[in-house]
Amino acid sequence: MAIPDRLQKIIDRFSAAPRELRAQALLRYAKQVPPRPSAYADAPDRLQRVHECQSPFFLATEVDEAGAVHLFFDCPPETPTVRGFAGILMEGLEGEHFSTVLEVPPAFYTTMGLGDVVSPLRLRGMGAILQAIQNRVRKESEGRHPG
Repeated sequence: MAIPDRLQKIIDRFSAAPRELRAQALLRYAKQVPPRPSAYADAPDRLQRVHECQSPFFLATEVDEAGAVHLFFDCPPETPTVRGFAGILMEGLEGEHFSTVLEVPPAFYTTMGLGDVVSPLRLRGMGAILQAIQNRVRKESEGRHPG
């Protein structure tokens, strides 16, 4: 299992930061999640709910012709920790090849020190978001050459 460079840089920054800065950084990532595009706003049934999240969290993925993964999230602004994790995934995985996204270890976030600022229940939700992304990407990339 491998972690893409952009995601690894985020992990390294979080793990090196003091506890109080990790919480602030998570909130900054929450603000970076763009609104869902009109293609999904007009067709909310194309979004998958991640039921393991305490908060209403929906996602969609697309794998383009080159194999690059594109992520789309919908979660309320009043759920900053979950939105923050979505922002981390967006920055760390957006545009990566599907084979790279599928290789991300399921609990990569445990080394970021998020357990100090987020409840265990929220952490499980974060893992469920990555798993849902990987399941969708796996389905969308079936039959494609990994590299």
